[in-house]
Amino acid sequence: MASHARQLDLDLREAPRWGGRRIGAGRKRGPDPRNEHRARAPLASRFPCHVTLKVRRGLPSLRTANLVRALERSFAAACERGHFRLVHYSIQNDHMHAMVEAASARDLACRMKSLGSRLARAVNRVFRLHGPVLADRYHLHVLRTSCEVRHALAYVLLNARRHLAKRGHRPPPHPEVDPASSGRWFSGWNRRFQPASSLDPPPVALPRTWLLSVGWRRHGLISPGEVPGPEN
Repeated sequence: MASHARQLDLDLREAPRWGGRRIGAGRKRGPDPRNEHRARAPLASRFPCHVTLKVRRGLPSLRTANLVRALERSFAAACERGHFRLVHYSIQNDHMHAMVEAASARDLACRMKSLGSRLARAVNRVFRLHGPVLADRYHLHVLRTSCEVRHALAYVLLNARRHLAKRGHRPPPHPEVDPASSGRWFSGWNRRFQPASSLDPPPVALPRTWLLSVGWRRHGLISPGEVPGPEN
């Protein structure tokens, strides 16, 4: 007697998988989310950018001499990578300002991740810490005019003087280049400085955009005695 095979139902439901829309998906907000996680606007390569990286609360001052020297060495190895250049920077107690050039928004985003990683690794290595360092993603200001670039240069390179003035302290009467900045490699001062030290290769790259190399000079060279106002 022949036996009849039982036909099984074919389950055509899609197998569960990761991804797609779901509650709680995506990158989590930082402890102090100043910048919403929205897509960055397209970036034209002719425009330099002022970026700010802020670290978490409770860390030692970033202006510690050992950390500044470690960052100089790290930046020297990566200040110019393909379509990205770190042109100027200054290091403050809990944040870092930088002026950069990038060929596109994608190049900027990619290299800023690398720059942030270098900052975080240096902090953990010098202070013998571990764990996250950055408070949130970087703040971005695209500079589209020569006047904006001139203001941003003063703001970045003289940021330590600005913070002194904000705290009610009188800046030094005989200003010198901030040792926690790239001011020693800046050629736009209105007086000549003798570099406090030399580093070869330097931690910053030469600018290639017209605005950052030539255009801003139409508004006058920068005095080391200036106290920059708020960022526009």
